[in-house]
Amino acid sequence: MSPNSLPWLLLVPLFLHLAEITAKVPAIIIFGDSSVDTGNNNYIPTIARSNFKPYGRDFIGGQPTGRFCNGRLATDFISEAFGLPPTVPAYLDPTYGIKDFAAGVCFASAGSGYDNATSDVLSVIPLWKELEYFKEFCGKLKAYQGEAKAQQTLRESLYIISLGTNDFLENYYTVPGGRGSQYTVEEYQDFLIGIAEGFLREIYQSGARKVDVTGILPMGCLPLERVTSPTMGACNELYNKVAWNFNSKLQCLIKKLNGELHGVTIVYSDVYQLFLDVLQKPLTYEIKRWTKSSGPVKS
Repeated sequence: MSPNSLPWLLLVPLFLHLAEITAKVPAIIIFGDSSVDTGNNNYIPTIARSNFKPYGRDFIGGQPTGRFCNGRLATDFISEAFGLPPTVPAYLDPTYGIKDFAAGVCFASAGSGYDNATSDVLSVIPLWKELEYFKEFCGKLKAYQGEAKAQQTLRESLYIISLGTNDFLENYYTVPGGRGSQYTVEEYQDFLIGIAEGFLREIYQSGARKVDVTGILPMGCLPLERVTSPTMGACNELYNKVAWNFNSKLQCLIKKLNGELHGVTIVYSDVYQLFLDVLQKPLTYEIKRWTKSSGPVKS
């Protein structure tokens, strides 16, 4: 399961509540990175792919799909929770068409971020291109459903946006002579928030009214960061602080846009605290660790 998946599953009741108070959700529309990419990277020239085993071992048929996960992603479960198909198709997958996408579509690309320079690191789909694909989809939807019906679909759909971690871990703190030499970390956070604001305003203009924006998890506790940490396996608390501060700025942006954009409901999904809770109390979530010799054992 991808790092974000379990905390996201815990947010399903929030989305169900949102559906109850704002009418039926006809589709799920997804933007972001590997936490929500359902296979778009399979169709672009990048090494950032998960179309090989053991990915997909718990998926239907036990086959890898391009999801960075052992099975379905949290967004797939969310789609099912709304009474929509149990899997959300990737926009670039040629086996799907507008009939499928009208009930859910994913534009996300593993390795991407808010910053265009982040997508350049692994040659993946930048956020501006995800937006371009979305606008292309809007045109196809109008041709398929008719102008009025398509506008209703776009207005009542749930938009999920999940990205930001790669901007720091794959870009700011990694690329020599890159963003880390151009900005202080606080300036870079503000730079990303500016991009996020522009993106949210763009999808609003295209009809989005129900939007979930997911914050960054405590990225200093991700496995790679713990393995390479100078504190021998402990979380990198500097990275965690950066994530916390970025999330605070993201929440301020959401509050601002909810006050400025007529008829919009933008909610913030706090995966930071949920992820920490899972780490600190794994048995509460029935999390078990594995050993090669004995299989699953209690944490």
